[in-house]
Amino acid sequence: MEKFDWIIKNGRVIDPSQALDKVTNIGLAKGKIAAIGDIEGGSEADQIYDATGHIVTPGLVDLHIHGYEHVTPLGIDVDHYCLGRGVTTAIDAGSAGCDTFDGFRHFAAERSQTRLLAFLHISRAGLAFSSRTGGDDPGELETLKLVHTRDCIDCIESNRDLLVGVKIRLSSSIANDGRNEVEAYKRAREAAGAVELPLMTHHNFSFIPLEDCPGAMERGDIYTHCFHAYPNTIIDPVSNTLFDSIVAARDAGVLFDIGHGMGSFSWPVAELCAQQGFWPDTISTDIHSLNRDGPVYDLPTVMSRMLKVGMPLVEIIRASTINPAKAIGWDDRIGTLDIGRDADISVLALDSVTLQLEDCHAQLRSLESQLIPKAVWRAGNRGQITSPKKLPDCDTYQTAIDWQSKLIIRD
Repeated sequence: MEKFDWIIKNGRVIDPSQALDKVTNIGLAKGKIAAIGDIEGGSEADQIYDATGHIVTPGLVDLHIHGYEHVTPLGIDVDHYCLGRGVTTAIDAGSAGCDTFDGFRHFAAERSQTRLLAFLHISRAGLAFSSRTGGDDPGELETLKLVHTRDCIDCIESNRDLLVGVKIRLSSSIANDGRNEVEAYKRAREAAGAVELPLMTHHNFSFIPLEDCPGAMERGDIYTHCFHAYPNTIIDPVSNTLFDSIVAARDAGVLFDIGHGMGSFSWPVAELCAQQGFWPDTISTDIHSLNRDGPVYDLPTVMSRMLKVGMPLVEIIRASTINPAKAIGWDDRIGTLDIGRDADISVLALDSVTLQLEDCHAQLRSLESQLIPKAVWRAGNRGQITSPKKLPDCDTYQTAIDWQSKLIIRD
């Protein structure tokens, strides 16, 4: 008789990595996925979770978060806002640079129940003193003395167990009024190419045109914040269609990531992209200290926004599990329920709701369906689910409204 630590029974198991979508059971043993199928009869389990009426997926993978808490202005409690919302693997997007990565490993990655990986910032300081772009905060590219290609490469080579790529933020406000953008971008591309890992670019309020970013990016590089409505948006505000350079970049293999953030998800932009069949390759939150209680909230809420604009459920789960795993070259370890892999599993309810939900600019849409985390396991250990303080949180709207004047596409 087979013995399991857990049996998760009767859930609708959706695993796009295996083209699996059916009501079935999953057996967990010794921190691994041990069986999928009709396993309850004749089997023993220490504990059983009844997932009837719920969706069971590979542990969610959030490709863009900021998890260097208490050290950077944007850092959050990863276990509360990621694992607690069904995210078993989170990838920090450049909170640390080569001079601060040792601290990130010790104080963030090694202390998290969530599997915490990272893109290394091309700036040696990372985001140690930087927060929102497009404002008056000092930036990590204010001097090119902070941008050292060789040191970035050496740090990645010494830490490949955690580092999965290179990150750069391209905004004139954090790059000496744009003077350092071109050279910093060049150095970031050189570093990513040398280590043969993806480059993730943040690109808004930038003097670098779309023809160069994402136009000059390589196959497998990641263009995050793809649905923002600020200058450098991917939608032509005159024709309301995708710029030709965006279509060409996708055809060339550049990956487009949501990276919702404080200002990078616009209902109108997402809807225009949906009308043209342009879905994101990956769905991520860019969750940080300024948006964790709105407008982001968590990854299932961002996934719910994509349900609203018409993205098929299975494709939403694909973009939140195996696709981000592939993007960082970890699809042999995460993003799947394949037998023998770490038992990273999320259980989600798909509830009927009447919910007025904001984008980053306090533009509202009425949601009829919402994905809500119900249970999570990381390497076979069940985590504690957490919930937003208030959803939606109208108290956060004023900051969003203050930025509406900067939009070039809006309701």
